[in-house]
Order: sequence, then structure tokens, then C-alpha cells
Amino acid sequence: MMRNSNSHRHQTARSVTHGGLRSKEYGDLQQLVNELYAHNMSGTVTKIDVLSRAEIDDLCDDLMEVVDLLPAGHYKRGRLCDQLNSIVTAHGWGNAYGTVE
Repeated sequence: MMRNSNSHRHQTARSVTHGGLRSKEYGDLQQLVNELYAHNMSGTVTKIDVLSRAEIDDLCDDLMEVVDLLPAGHYKRGRLCDQLNSIVTAHGWGNAYGTVE
């Protein structure tokens, strides 16, 4: 799915705890990961699972781009976090959106 990245503007607020800029969506990826594995007996999710959950959670355009860039495959929690963190870091969005564990 193609998204118009020009239509999204970052809304940021000064973080009290770290002094950096954080978007209002800070932590949304962590919540997504937590939801994906909360009741998952197999401990594995697919890219389709991640995309579906991201759409249900109505993630912002930037975070949907992160999910869209996730390679196809099956993911245990650690591997999914590594992939998402790599994408977030490559975009320079770690301070704005946070990383996941």
C-alpha cells in the first residue's frame, strides 16, 4: 500500500524524562509488539499479522511505513523487534517514536 508521506506532519513535544523530541505516537510500536504477542501461543507472527494489527491500531503514516518495510516472513518476538528497530533507526526516528523490545 502506498502512502502519501507529504500529508503527514510530525507533532512533537519536549520529553520531560530525556529532554529529546518525542511525537505523540511515541511508544505505539511497542504497544503493537505487545499486542501481537500477548495471547500468541505459537510465539510467531507473520508480516500480514503485523500489518493487520497496525491497521487496527491506526498507526500514523510514518509507523505504517516502518511496518510496510518489514521483510516478509515469520517472526519470533526478538527477531521482529530487531527488524523494526533497524528500520526505525535507519530513518532516524528512534527519538521520535521509540524502539521496541
